[in-house]
Amino acid sequence: MTSPFATDPIATDKAPSAIGPYSQARIAGGLLFVSGQLPIDPATKEFAGTDAPTQAGQCLRNIAAIAEAAGTDLSKTLRCTVLVTDLTQFKAVNEVYATFFAAPFPARTTVEVSALPLGASVEIDAIIAL
Repeated sequence: MTSPFATDPIATDKAPSAIGPYSQARIAGGLLFVSGQLPIDPATKEFAGTDAPTQAGQCLRNIAAIAEAAGTDLSKTLRCTVLVTDLTQFKAVNEVYATFFAAPFPARTTVEVSALPLGASVEIDAIIAL
């Protein structure tokens, strides 16, 4: 028997396909759980730039596309996790991040990691209300 809260995965070709055994997003309990998005431009299948701020922008555009496919948008984002390989880029990533959200801003955690899949500099995930 499946959970009454589980739904089919959300998928859109306006964001990159998963690079592993996971969904772009899932819905449960009125929330959209978006998997970590790499800075892959879905049109070119390549990274959108090499610097952290440009990559952060693409990660957030991917999240926005997945949110739209689920019938919601970034304005309903409750929480994000930002993973960066160089925390000295925190201020520059913040400047880009701030262009995607308005007050009240989502709750957020930012963590420096030693590496990210495919050599990305940034990966971002989100929890968004429906």
